[in-house]
Amino acid sequence: MRSNGKGLLKGASLLALGVLTLVPATSANAQTWRDNQRERERQERREERREERQERREERREARRGRDWGNYGNWGGNQQLRQTALNAGYNNGIEEGRRDRQRNERFNFTDESDYRRATEDYSSRLGNKALYQRFFRAGFENGYRDGWNGY
Repeated sequence: MRSNGKGLLKGASLLALGVLTLVPATSANAQTWRDNQRERERQERREERREERQERREERREARRGRDWGNYGNWGGNQQLRQTALNAGYNNGIEEGRRDRQRNERFNFTDESDYRRATEDYSSRLGNKALYQRFFRAGFENGYRDGWNGY
C-alpha cells in the first residue's frame, strides 16, 4: 500500500496546530496559577504581620496594665517585696484613678496621699522601706493610668 503524502502532511499540520493552540492555554494556566500562588503568599504574609501587630498590642496593653513587673529588675529587693509593693500600689492607683475620672478631676497621681506615703501593706520583714516605696509608686502610677483610662 502506498501512503498519500498529502494525508501525512495534513495530519502533521493538524497536530502542529493542536499543539500551538494548547501551549498558550497551558501557559495562561501556568500564569494564572503563579498569580494565584503569589496572591496566597501575600495574603499569608499580611495575616502574619496582622497577628504580630496584635501580639505586640496585647503585650503593650499588659505592660501598661501593670502585669509585667519584669521591667524593675535592676532596682533590687526580693520578689516578695517587689510583688507586694507593686500590687498594693496598682490596686490603690486604679481606685484613685477611677475616682478622679468620675469627679472630672485632672490626671495627676502625684497629688494623692497614698502615692506620697507609699507605705500601704509595708512590713519591715519585707526589707528596705525606700525600695518598697519606689516599687509602690511605680505600681500606683500604672494603676492610676488604667483607672483614669477606664479599665
